[in-house]
Amino acid sequence: MRIFYGVQGTGNGHITRARVMAKELHDVGIDVTFQFTGRPADKYFDMEIFKDYQLRKGLTFNTDKGQVNYLKTARDLKAITFFKDINSLDLSAYDLVITDFEPVTAWAGKRQKKSVLGIGHQYAFNHKIPRAGSDPIANQVMKYFAPADVGIGLHWHHFGQPILPPIIETLETPKNIIRNKIVVYLPFEDQREVVKLLSNFKDFNFHIYSPDLIDCNHEHIVCNPLSRDGFQRDLYDCAGIISNAGFELASEALQLGKKILTKPLHSQMEQISNAAALKELGYGHTMTDMDLSIIEHWLHDNTAIHITYPNVAAILVEWIKDGMPKMDSAFIESVWSKVDVLKLSF
Repeated sequence: MRIFYGVQGTGNGHITRARVMAKELHDVGIDVTFQFTGRPADKYFDMEIFKDYQLRKGLTFNTDKGQVNYLKTARDLKAITFFKDINSLDLSAYDLVITDFEPVTAWAGKRQKKSVLGIGHQYAFNHKIPRAGSDPIANQVMKYFAPADVGIGLHWHHFGQPILPPIIETLETPKNIIRNKIVVYLPFEDQREVVKLLSNFKDFNFHIYSPDLIDCNHEHIVCNPLSRDGFQRDLYDCAGIISNAGFELASEALQLGKKILTKPLHSQMEQISNAAALKELGYGHTMTDMDLSIIEHWLHDNTAIHITYPNVAAILVEWIKDGMPKMDSAFIESVWSKVDVLKLSF
């Protein structure tokens, strides 16, 4: 079986999910070609598992000071390049096309009348899940950005809908954590403002990861370049994370039992909805802006939620090998029956 697998590369969450899927696909001997779009070639890192992957420009959203800038997005849109990428992508040799909200792959598959399987958090928005910050543009983006014939939506809870748990590495729960160690991942914010705000909390050690590395003169704040291995090491023994409201990082934090504080990207319906879901489920705290008092309150909250999720990637790969039969309620319930939620105090 040969699969062409397109991954949206704008945020690291899609790539993180693809890494887990890549391992499971390789383990069962499926021949898979990965394509990534949405960021410059030199901004990808730790990509060895994807072997001879392809890169195209694709589509991405411009951000400015913590919010989506639709004007800049429209200005920088390379529509001609986008359509050339769609027309030049030959999928004739592949048995299945998978898109993780990656538009070139999705539209090329649609154009060539290939069966397109969508796997990702965005496809959960086809169902009745917590939703906030909707607007006409956001609704159209969700519908047409990366369309799929079959969409497998992922979320932290099923909300009574035919969706599956997150695709994440099933890591062991840390036996020891450092109570004053906090990992910070706010790539869409002004990093100097982030450092300035966190400089007020000298009883805590902050490990910031950012694509824009800046000088930091505070002993309790460490600024790191993006690194999958370094980030995972710090995430493993920290007490909590401060991040934008991306889906995959929050999923990893829940799996490891970390407390969560999110600041969703303004004008980004998915992130605003994620923050609303975390709050509704009691899985994390949120703030609309970088708020000193909210951060202080959260830092001194010594509770977290630990969720054990099954290996959804392995389940999906077996389902694909079986010919992708219709996912009935019994199948969905069998997957969610393996999920365990526990409240922690430390």
